[in-house]
Amino acid sequence: MKKIFLIILQTIAMNSFAQLAPLKSGVIHLNDLSVKQDNLRTMRRFAEGTTPEFEYFEIHTTTQEKGAIPNPPHTQKDIEELMIITEGSMKCIIGNKTAILAAGSVILIPPHESQAFQNVGDGPLTYYVFMFRSRKQMNMERSIAAGGALQLNADSLEWKTSAKGGRKDYFNHPTAMCENMEMHVTGLNHKGPSHNPHQHVDTEIILVTEGEMEMTIEGKDYTAVKGDLFFAESNLLHVVGNVVEKPCKYFAFKWR
Repeated sequence: MKKIFLIILQTIAMNSFAQLAPLKSGVIHLNDLSVKQDNLRTMRRFAEGTTPEFEYFEIHTTTQEKGAIPNPPHTQKDIEELMIITEGSMKCIIGNKTAILAAGSVILIPPHESQAFQNVGDGPLTYYVFMFRSRKQMNMERSIAAGGALQLNADSLEWKTSAKGGRKDYFNHPTAMCENMEMHVTGLNHKGPSHNPHQHVDTEIILVTEGEMEMTIEGKDYTAVKGDLFFAESNLLHVVGNVVEKPCKYFAFKWR
């Protein structure tokens, strides 16, 4: 009887994944999303689906108001998470490491790591969460060799100026679920493209944190403002740029 029950659970899980649709290139606007509110928290889900690399991929953003009671520490069995703080100040506990992280900071959480987050600022705390499970078997040894969990405070990373604006590099290495993941922030001071049109095997997401931006993917044009996401599928020709003669800034990360 127990064996039959396990088979039923496995079948349900397989059917659930089969129903998830592949994410398509384009833009997702923050203000178009439905809002879920509960206990001084606001959550918006950008997407839930699959990519060529991930059998499960979810994107959401959460805002904790001042005074929100933190959720109990928890772990993910077979999910890796990437978080970007866009507003406020967070007390972040990953395993036995605690850090106070400001806006612009990034957190990478491998499976099996205990995690807990608390708003410790004087206003709202907002962060974007990217949750993913690889189609390939996760590799914890690879994650450990690359440094494991990350708590990257934006203030501790170097901003490198350029002719167009500047750039800040966060990390570029394998993770438990990815053969490689690279992440950086780019700032553009003037209207125009960040770089020439190009393509790569990596799937890429761009999160706009300041200004107005545009992205062309395989000849289709998309625009976005602060809080919006661009999504570019693997191997598609694309270019991103500043729409107006005012500064813009964005997170870019890609994986394979």
